Amino acid sequence: MPQTDVLLIGGGGREHALAWALTASPILGTLYCAPGNAGIAALATCVDIDVTDHDAVIAFCKKTGIDFVVVGPEAPLVAGMVDDLSAAGIRAFGPTRAAAQLEGSKAFTKALCERCGIPTAAYGHFTNADAARTYVREQGAPIVIKADGLAAGKGVTVAQTMEEALAAIDALAADGSDIVVEECLVGEEASFFALTDGVNILPLATAQDHKRAFDGDTGPNTGGMGAYSPAPVMTEALVETTMRTIIEPTVRGMADAGMPFKGVLYAGLMITAEGPKLIEYNIRFGDPECQVLMMRLKDDLLLLMQGTADGTLNTMSVRWYDDTALTVVMASKGYPGAYEKGSEICGLEAIGDEATVFHAGTSMRDGKLIATGGRVLCVTGLGANVREAADRAYAGVAKIDWPGGFNRSDIGWQAIAREEDAA
Repeated sequence: MPQTDVLLIGGGGREHALAWALTASPILGTLYCAPGNAGIAALATCVDIDVTDHDAVIAFCKKTGIDFVVVGPEAPLVAGMVDDLSAAGIRAFGPTRAAAQLEGSKAFTKALCERCGIPTAAYGHFTNADAARTYVREQGAPIVIKADGLAAGKGVTVAQTMEEALAAIDALAADGSDIVVEECLVGEEASFFALTDGVNILPLATAQDHKRAFDGDTGPNTGGMGAYSPAPVMTEALVETTMRTIIEPTVRGMADAGMPFKGVLYAGLMITAEGPKLIEYNIRFGDPECQVLMMRLKDDLLLLMQGTADGTLNTMSVRWYDDTALTVVMASKGYPGAYEKGSEICGLEAIGDEATVFHAGTSMRDGKLIATGGRVLCVTGLGANVREAADRAYAGVAKIDWPGGFNRSDIGWQAIAREEDAA
């Protein structure tokens, strides 16, 4: 088969994992990444392009003969990068601007659920803070307050009290955000992923992540402090129900609305007593869920992405290693609030084959590895079960010398407890 030169957009842990998987493809030619990070630089040619400047991205693709663009993060997708690339005759993986509203607007997704009968939490959508406050007082706490638009996984407050709920509304109103207020669903959260070319759907794997900053699922919401795959709570029966009641109606509903969704659908689920309910959609691989999915993927990621873009998923299948993968996020102290950049990280070379480290917010400066972000490293282990995968990941964490960082020590605790109970 002819070689494919690829440009990967993004510079986080998700993109390092995607680069790691793409380099395993026998049809990959040259891999470029914009902007990349210190870890990605070992796998790809990192290029300094302003990815918000779509004309500059297109010019680079034409100059270097890029055959295919993989858009990692949500912001460029919501901004219409795939539309602009397609108009320039460049194939890309990811949804159009219209289809990207599934993540770009929680109110859009709630309206789709209502229209298509997709199980989700009851909600209200408000452009006026006073109306939101009135609705919250009528509903009572606990209740969930969300910013309507993109918030990097942090624009959500699960308010246990009325005071918390009203404070969250005040904060969003001060930012000028539309406000979505949702019923607080009770159950266990899980993540489900599927590729779709707008018509055909290829289910991928399940995962669970930990959004809270500190042990015991306490502290503020973050972009994710760790994850593991597969999710033990997602039985075959629950996967079938999720496909039938959530994923398939979404793909049909988007096509019927004239905005077919092409790319990866990431459904955040709550497994309730009534069955799986949709919390929200993401329109890209999760971070850090992507890291554990890529560790388990047996098949060629580049071929799967091209099939998604070209409408040929009906000819494809996907296989997974039986191993469990678990990743521990190491973050800068202070994250998800204010944190310092520029601290040095040492010890990665001591990890060896015990774990795989995906870089999320790093750069090289004068030969030293430097932390440049909130979430900085994702230390990932494989094992026969969650406990074994966790042990390997944490053995890797223990070898990293980074006084400026912190991590949770209990990633996978629910699944490990479930394994111990079963034993």
